[in-house]
Amino acid sequence: MKELNVREMRASIGHLDEIVQASGEITITRHGKPIARVLPVRRGRQRPDHHELRQRTGPLVPSETLLREERDERG
Repeated sequence: MKELNVREMRASIGHLDEIVQASGEITITRHGKPIARVLPVRRGRQRPDHHELRQRTGPLVPSETLLREERDERG
């Protein structure tokens, strides 16, 4: 983790991405106290596409059918 004060951060803003890539995280300080963190973006897993999600959920039943069945069960 690298620490930069506000003045250093302003001077190095042009290559801040390189600093983050090299150090993994930057803490920005003002008067020695942390005020911000710059973090690299984490690559998460890809979201499944819409078609794949629909296949996972199975057939959908309309709410009116569910309500009718529930009312019939109550009598």
